[in-house]
Amino acid sequence: MDSEFSTSPSFFVLEEGASSSRYDAELEKVEPVNRADAPRCPRCGDIIGLLTWRPPYRVELELHGEEPGDFIRGTGYEELISERFAESFRAEGLTGLEGFHPVEVCRVRCMRKRPSQPLTVPRYYVVWPCFGRAAVDLVLNRVRFAPPPTCTECRSTGIDTIHGFVLEPGTWAGEDIFRPRGMQGRVVVSERFKDFVERHGLTNIQLTPTEQFVRDPSNLGPAPLPTA
Repeated sequence: MDSEFSTSPSFFVLEEGASSSRYDAELEKVEPVNRADAPRCPRCGDIIGLLTWRPPYRVELELHGEEPGDFIRGTGYEELISERFAESFRAEGLTGLEGFHPVEVCRVRCMRKRPSQPLTVPRYYVVWPCFGRAAVDLVLNRVRFAPPPTCTECRSTGIDTIHGFVLEPGTWAGEDIFRPRGMQGRVVVSERFKDFVERHGLTNIQLTPTEQFVRDPSNLGPAPLPTA
């Protein structure tokens, strides 16, 4: 698949680790759950994200693995990161995360047999990957849009399938973690972020080169290659 693209992998899609892993966990927000308006495109006014979670930040964790990891995906556009993740991210000057608000973990429900050792729950912070300037290339991707985007700013539209994508050259502003224009529902990270994760051994994180990222729930296949 890499030969179908003109650039070598330099960006990665960020996801949680595999389900049923050692760090498999889900979160549930504890009432009251306050939400602010969803973000909108400054040009066309269309909604480009989900409702924003507002204080108080209180959660329950449902632990399917053996222990909570450094990264837990939220139920909206927010993410939970551990204290060591947060401190290292800021200390090394990485960019693209917003928020860093402390989260109260009210309860942990162990869905498997309770571990013999006392369970250690990290201190968590809630963060939001920023909406970046990097834009999904509308020509070089194997993405089926439904319908094609009409706004040149947000490039927001429905997506049926993804069989790899690249970013339009010259649009990336240098953020280490961000949501790209045209694919705001995905979190993309830089090579520097990938190195950061590996050096610190951060857990419950899966990184896939954007050129190799596939999501095709209806088995529609990739979009046709562009013709010369």
